[in-house]
Amino acid sequence: MIHPTRTADSADTSLSKDTSSTFKRRFMIRLVAVFIGGMFLDGYILGIIGPVTGPMRAELQLDALSLGMIAAGPLVGIFVGSPLAGWATDKFGRKPMFLVDMGLFVAASGAQFFVTSGDGAVIQLAAIRFFMGVAIGGEYSIGGPLLSEFSPPKLRGRLLGLTLVAWYIGFMTAFIIGTLLHDAGTPWRLVIGTSTILALVLFIARMGLPESPSWLITKGRHKEALEIAHRYVESPQMRNSITEEMDLRMIQEAQAAQSRTKIKAASFGMLFSKQYWRTTLFTSGFWFCAVTPYFAIATFADDVLNHFGFSGGWAGGVGLSALAAAGVVTTVLLIDKLGRRILTVPGQWLCAGILLIIGVWADAPAILVLVLFLAFSFFNAGYTTMTQVYPAEVFPGHLRGIGMGFAASFSRIGAALGTFALPWAISNFGTGPTMVVAAAVALLGAALSQWLAPETKGRTLAEISADYTH
Repeated sequence: MIHPTRTADSADTSLSKDTSSTFKRRFMIRLVAVFIGGMFLDGYILGIIGPVTGPMRAELQLDALSLGMIAAGPLVGIFVGSPLAGWATDKFGRKPMFLVDMGLFVAASGAQFFVTSGDGAVIQLAAIRFFMGVAIGGEYSIGGPLLSEFSPPKLRGRLLGLTLVAWYIGFMTAFIIGTLLHDAGTPWRLVIGTSTILALVLFIARMGLPESPSWLITKGRHKEALEIAHRYVESPQMRNSITEEMDLRMIQEAQAAQSRTKIKAASFGMLFSKQYWRTTLFTSGFWFCAVTPYFAIATFADDVLNHFGFSGGWAGGVGLSALAAAGVVTTVLLIDKLGRRILTVPGQWLCAGILLIIGVWADAPAILVLVLFLAFSFFNAGYTTMTQVYPAEVFPGHLRGIGMGFAASFSRIGAALGTFALPWAISNFGTGPTMVVAAAVALLGAALSQWLAPETKGRTLAEISADYTH
């Protein structure tokens, strides 16, 4: 087969300004910036409410249940929004849903300015935060596939991993800005509404982005896919990957025509078919086991460390967050050099061992417990970075959005269990047994990854997809 994009590689010098190398590099920088900006916004929205919880509780007379509803709103929204947006992005396209999702961010963020002080304030705020969670879930399901489908294979892991770095920075930035504004006497509605400014900027920046060639190929729109690849994609390897995806899809269509069967549209049922159930099991199970212990320990860092005789404070809560950020950055720097598996599997076994030692060594010195928790935070964050990489790589193009959305949604069950079950478990079973349970969850994730985690370093999405079509 003749590949138009490959013969065009030698003609770059004669291209117009709109298809020059400079234009393509600027486009890629823009795409990475708007997606990373979305993940920064995700972290910012979840972090900004912490510094103003006090004045919000006082004005709205919130009890524990009401505060819990407001705090849980985004988690429930992510659970609903991730698979819904994933289905929509595979059906209607990456381009329109990428803009619609940020539009939801703008609307929900702006609505926070207008929360009343009456009896309905709790319902209003919980509903607004729920829709913000839906938008956050959408970022996982839409932005990840779009970025992976435009990224050169040699940089894809690093670029996808950067999104988690942006999330941590957004969360910490929100805490700093929220605290400064609160100390300056700024009303809490204005503080939490600051996310509207960033959301509006990102909404404007996303306008005019092209559709993903990979998605167009899944819809049989091959000519459009090649035109977009020619205009926007600089890497010859990436352009060849797009033509390989087209070849693979045409082979599938020919086989379907020969056997008189129709290629089915993306659906949740396909995720559990004989062809794809292992991919679904790995991505959703690995993500679940990675975040469940971390959300529990990080959320209640001071309480957990107090049970082990350590005062927590800076070394506890802040230290765990700082080591987690360092773990993510380290993984991002190494992912395209060392590969995915070596940064995924060993760390999980190590974290399972760390939590088991903490759980069974009841008389361990407090300083040793602190060191173990800090080590857990570093290595756990390292392999958790892969939750942003693997789902965007291992699902084929026609299931990439819905697959990543389902995995993200399933992981929120783990986040909720870790957040809400840990205080109850410590109170009823004690800290030691609770840490043993956390170790068992990490152990399950390690075993699952040892069995199913593939190596995708340097491989095109077409090559990865081909492994799941035979």
